[in-house]
Amino acid sequence: MERAEILSLLASIKEKIDVAKDMKELIEVKNSELGKKSKFMSEALESLNQLIRTAPVEEKKALGAFINEVKNDVLSHYENKERVLREEQEKASLLAEQIDISLPGENFYKGHKNPLYLIRDEIISFFTDLGYDVYSGPEIENDHYNFELLNTPKDHPARDMQDSFYIDERTLLRTHTSPVQARTMLKHPNTPVKMIAPGKTFRRDDDDLTHSHQFMQIECLVVDEGINLAHLKSTLEKFMHKIFGPKRTIKFVPSYFPFTEPSFEVNVSCAHCHGKGCNMCKGTGFIEVLGAGMVHPNVLRMCGYDEHRFSGFAFGVGVERLAMLRYGIDDIRRFYQNDVRFLKQFQEEYRK
Repeated sequence: MERAEILSLLASIKEKIDVAKDMKELIEVKNSELGKKSKFMSEALESLNQLIRTAPVEEKKALGAFINEVKNDVLSHYENKERVLREEQEKASLLAEQIDISLPGENFYKGHKNPLYLIRDEIISFFTDLGYDVYSGPEIENDHYNFELLNTPKDHPARDMQDSFYIDERTLLRTHTSPVQARTMLKHPNTPVKMIAPGKTFRRDDDDLTHSHQFMQIECLVVDEGINLAHLKSTLEKFMHKIFGPKRTIKFVPSYFPFTEPSFEVNVSCAHCHGKGCNMCKGTGFIEVLGAGMVHPNVLRMCGYDEHRFSGFAFGVGVERLAMLRYGIDDIRRFYQNDVRFLKQFQEEYRK
C-alpha cells in the first residue's frame, strides 16, 4: 500500500475510535481495526515492512520512522479515547452513588444496661469488695446437688416449695443457685468459705406480674469457725442499706428452709410509708425481700465439714425482686422484653 492509502486508513480508524460511545464499542474497534488480522496491521504495516527489506539503505531510515509514527499515532489516539471514556464512566458511577447530604441523618442511640443487670453487677461489686469469691455452676443440675446435699431427701415435703422442671429422674433445671455452694464446699472440705453464686434459676411458677418460670438469683454463703447470727444480721443490714439506702431497717421473721436452721424471712421497711403501713406493704410497714438462716448442721456434714467445729450463714435473693422494689417496676416480664422505651429510663443509672 502507498503512504497516502495508509494515512487514509489511519484517519478512518481514528474516526471510528472517536465515534465509540463506551468502552465496549472502543474495544470492538480495537479488535477489528488494530488486531493482528486487521487490514491496518496485516496489509498496511506489513507492506511497509516489505518495502524496508527491499529499499535502499538511505530510504530504510525514513520508512522506519514513518512506521513508528503511524503506530504511535493510532495507539496514542486510542489511549486518549480510553482515558476519556473511563473518566466519564467514573463520573457516572459517582453520580449514581452520591449521597444527598441535605437529607436528615439517622440517629444512633447508645444502648443502656437492663436494670436487672445493673442490680446484679452492683451486688457482685458490693460483695467482692468485702472479700467474697464469685462462683458459678451448671444450670442443668443433678438432683443430688440440687436437693439431697441441701438436706432435702427424696419425698421430703419441702420439695413442693420448689416445683421443678425435671429432664429425667435424676436431672433437672436448677431451682436455686445453692448447688454451687454444695459443690464448692465439697471441693474444699473443712476450709473457710466466703462466696456468692449468681445465676439463672428455673421453677414452674405461673407467669404473672411478680413471678416467672425463669429468674435470676444470688446466694451468699459464709462458713468458718465461730460464725453466728450476729454476722448474718450485720451483713444483711449493710447489704440492704447498699441497695435501698441507709434509712431502711430490717427485721427477721421466723420461717422454714430445709437447708438452714434457724431460718428467717428478711423484711425491709417500706419505702412508701417508712414503716407506718400502706397498700404497698399491706399495712405491715415492711416488705419481704429474701430468705436467710444459719447453715443446717446436716448440710455441713454432707458437704464434708465437721459440724461441731464449723458454722455458717446463707441467704438467697431474687435479683428481679430487688430491682422491682428499688425502681418501682410493676411487671417482672419487663426485664425480658427488651423494650427500648423501658430500658431508656435507666440511662442515668447506667452512667453512674
